[in-house]
Amino acid sequence: MSNATLDWHQRAKELQLRNRLWIDGGFIDSSNGKTFSDYSPIDGRLLTEVAAGGRQDIDLAVKAARRSFEAGVWSRIPAQQRKAVLLRWADLIREHAEELALLETLDVGKPIGESLRVDVASAASCIQWYGEAIDKIYGEVGPSRTQALSLVEREPLGVIGAVVPWNYPLIISAWKLAPALAAGNSVVLKPAEQSPLSALLLGELAEIAGLPAGVLNVVPGLGPEAGAALGLHPDVVKIAFTGSNKTGRFFLKYAAESNMKQVSLELGGKSPQIVFNDLYDLDATIASISAGIYYNQGQTCNAGSLLLMQRNIADAILDGVVDAAKALHPTNPLDPDCQLGAIVSEEQLKTILSYIEQGKADGGDIVVGGQRVLEETGGTYLLPTVLDQVETSMSIYQEEIFGPVLSCVRFDTEEEALSLASATKYGLAAGIWTTDLKRAHRVSQQLRAGTVWVNTFDASDITVPFGGYKASGSGRDKSLHAFEGYTQLKTTWFDLS
Repeated sequence: MSNATLDWHQRAKELQLRNRLWIDGGFIDSSNGKTFSDYSPIDGRLLTEVAAGGRQDIDLAVKAARRSFEAGVWSRIPAQQRKAVLLRWADLIREHAEELALLETLDVGKPIGESLRVDVASAASCIQWYGEAIDKIYGEVGPSRTQALSLVEREPLGVIGAVVPWNYPLIISAWKLAPALAAGNSVVLKPAEQSPLSALLLGELAEIAGLPAGVLNVVPGLGPEAGAALGLHPDVVKIAFTGSNKTGRFFLKYAAESNMKQVSLELGGKSPQIVFNDLYDLDATIASISAGIYYNQGQTCNAGSLLLMQRNIADAILDGVVDAAKALHPTNPLDPDCQLGAIVSEEQLKTILSYIEQGKADGGDIVVGGQRVLEETGGTYLLPTVLDQVETSMSIYQEEIFGPVLSCVRFDTEEEALSLASATKYGLAAGIWTTDLKRAHRVSQQLRAGTVWVNTFDASDITVPFGGYKASGSGRDKSLHAFEGYTQLKTTWFDLS
């Protein structure tokens, strides 16, 4: 074990774990004293007992958020003041980068290098970007009739409920919090029960940066209790949710049963990578395909989990992705050289393995992987997996596995490729590999997906929107378009006659 690895292990032992609810500018216990156990997928050890927020705690957090919103301590201050707070918050995240990265890695098992270079850095950049955008959003003057003046302004909605998943806790929290707070809203954030630790520090750092008490509240808890209470609360005017299709349906139901609150949903995907026989570079394509499915252990909503290969190059592509899978070995995520970490939990690992077994039973061919490894560590590790001979009727084709599992299918024509790519209920993302610009444009226009990558995969930045079509949800994170989901338009009409 290297000195660097030992250093991260030692830092992990010394790390302070915040495990109480962050409400109205301070840490408090849950109202009923309940907690839930937070285990690390690295070695299965108990990290801490976390306060389990319930209905009363959500109500307390929402009341604090509503009080702060109506008092105008954040919602009605000049945009430049909000900007200064968000910029300080981004700087504090960078100052606490190692601590946040450790919390993320301990909670969800992603490689420490990725947590540090990608997750923490992206969260800070996102908050900075929206901070800098605040005072550059303008209203409108309507083209009204003579002797009348119409003004169209964007106003904050009120109390936002943000519910985020465990695969990218910091990044997706930032995607919700930054535009919501920049627009002047108050927020109650419910992190996933698998990954509450970084969110609690995030809330504390926001207060240190100058965010008034009550504007941001963080309430860990279980979905059927805290999540449902947030979704049903009559003073929450919007739910911004990223997670499973099943849970997204619950939030639509909660909205209907309460106050018809707005709901934006990002519900995952089954993203196809379509490889035509006129691709630019075989090796580069294979490397990108592999990264598209194995990054973050395949636990990515837009993971390129369907590989559609034109038949006369399929063998070469398949050989390449199999070799790439064999070269990846799960290791301890606290190792700075780790490229493939742990699956988030025992439950998720069992779910992935059940999909692999079902795929095999349905006639799929496990070309490589499909096995649990490093079980002696107490952690949850899985070899990268490739299944060939997959059919559209199989569950491994249709359902989001959320693991390092690649399903391979061959096609002959462009029309067949489009049919295969459209054969699932999802529409979050897709990739196209071709040197034919006309084909790339033609195919991308016909794909019902929120993002289509051409000759790359999962390339993006904060300036472009992210979200899906079909069962992948509605609404958009990132870019200036995110402000549309956290503001409402007010028209003021002046009679000047």
